[in-house]
Amino acid sequence: MQYSERYNEWLLFDDETKQELLKITDEKELEDRFYKDLEFGTGGLRGIMGAGPNRMNSYTVAKATLGLAVYLLAHFDGEKHVVIAYDSRRNSRVFAECAAQVLAAKGITVHLFREITPTPVLSFAVRYLHCCAGIVITASHNPKEYNGYKVYDEHGCQLVPALANEVIACVNAVTDLRAVPRLDFEVAKSSGLVRFISPEVLDAFLDAVKTQSLYTESHDIKVVYTPLHGTGNVPVRRILADYAVSVVPEQEMPDGDFSTVRSPNPEERDALTLALEQARKEQADLVLGTDPDCDRVGIAVRHDGDYVQLTGNQVGALLADFILRFKKDTLRPGATLVKTIVTNDLGANIGRKCGLEIVETLTGFKYIGDQITKFEQSGDRYFVFGYEESYGYLAGTHARDKDAVVASMLICEMTAYHKANGRTLIDALEALYTEYGYYLDALDSVTLKGKDGASCIRSIMQAFREAGTAAFDGVREILDYSVGIGALPKENVLKYLFEDESWLAIRPSGTEPKLKIYYSVRGADKAVAQERLNVLRAAIHEAIGE
Repeated sequence: MQYSERYNEWLLFDDETKQELLKITDEKELEDRFYKDLEFGTGGLRGIMGAGPNRMNSYTVAKATLGLAVYLLAHFDGEKHVVIAYDSRRNSRVFAECAAQVLAAKGITVHLFREITPTPVLSFAVRYLHCCAGIVITASHNPKEYNGYKVYDEHGCQLVPALANEVIACVNAVTDLRAVPRLDFEVAKSSGLVRFISPEVLDAFLDAVKTQSLYTESHDIKVVYTPLHGTGNVPVRRILADYAVSVVPEQEMPDGDFSTVRSPNPEERDALTLALEQARKEQADLVLGTDPDCDRVGIAVRHDGDYVQLTGNQVGALLADFILRFKKDTLRPGATLVKTIVTNDLGANIGRKCGLEIVETLTGFKYIGDQITKFEQSGDRYFVFGYEESYGYLAGTHARDKDAVVASMLICEMTAYHKANGRTLIDALEALYTEYGYYLDALDSVTLKGKDGASCIRSIMQAFREAGTAAFDGVREILDYSVGIGALPKENVLKYLFEDESWLAIRPSGTEPKLKIYYSVRGADKAVAQERLNVLRAAIHEAIGE
């Protein structure tokens, strides 16, 4: 069916949808909305909000939820329960209630959070409330135009491919979006099919987080914290109750437009601009910023009179070192650190020196969460710490997803510990570099929007595959994860390992119209590593164009 035919169909959906579509005069915009369905992938849905099948709206949310309901009814016996959470983005509450209505129409009981709630709390709540699935409405750190829909299994882990493919088949079988049943929300509440979650769940989550605390000595560190208008404000401040925490007032309250930042992504320095200004005035030791659904945390540290922002790789290695300082004498056989294939090796090498086993997963914290469940089921390993370069960390097994609440607590404890020993986190990082070698990492993102952009990304990946080792000088080995490597699921990732122990990886983003290039260089010092990184970046730019 041509996209113009689908456009005409959607004009009949409802008056609000019709009026939105009639205002669009850009033919490329219409094509992008209608040339395909918003794909329900292994990460669920994520896309720009608006009318059309390639957008996040109540119809696409209802379709996804009906597919999930059909799957749950076929695979779980007895009474079925699903927990739903949502963040501060525009329409998040609307989409959460829409999902609840569809599940209720199929006789599935919904436990719905009353307030905006972090993703890791949703992950915890799935098991705490004995549910067979969970849904969180969020687009994480994406720009304000986006929203998303993530599904969690009965263990509180995002769906991994084998399971997701079964749900995807059920979602794709839904063809008539206007025929998806929805039970009136008030009727669903009065019948008990929609139940609001009590504050007890957040209390239990925070109690579980506190069990991961390692350093409780007295301290005098000052922290500036920004929730970036998202869900972290209440749980992060509660878990840091023993710290002198100053919250950025302009970013404290929920705001789906994220009006004080270009993008609510704590990986980017400009997202922390207001927090850094406040920290300078207050001479704070540490700046913390969590993304809208509070599963990622970015930090900046006061050092030599200024604030240095650390990368996800650096914070992950520091946390691995900190955790192992306190736990290495009590580790049992099978203790394991889990990292992704695009995370550098510093944290893993720290773990190995302390006797940890190391497991690598594909990109995406769902794979780390899935390892926790596998360890529990097999009993031959147990989880100590997991992290990814994109600012996601987890200590403990209370959640099966990255958790900025537990990470914020441990980062503060780590800062206090090192300060008590006369060091900043930068000093601690330099000590690790002295012992393990200097690691320099970078990430480039090439944005290619729309149908033409998706085709361009496919062409670039194909061109690299055809070039093989000739794509770059000094390649020792190419790992093509699309054909499957070891026990890992297949994924569209190319990783080039070089003779000098540096590497780069190329993959399409799973959540945005981007091609991502990851670099990791290990050198004798910063100057040597920077020179090597410049060479790799130049080679990429020559290969794909500026």
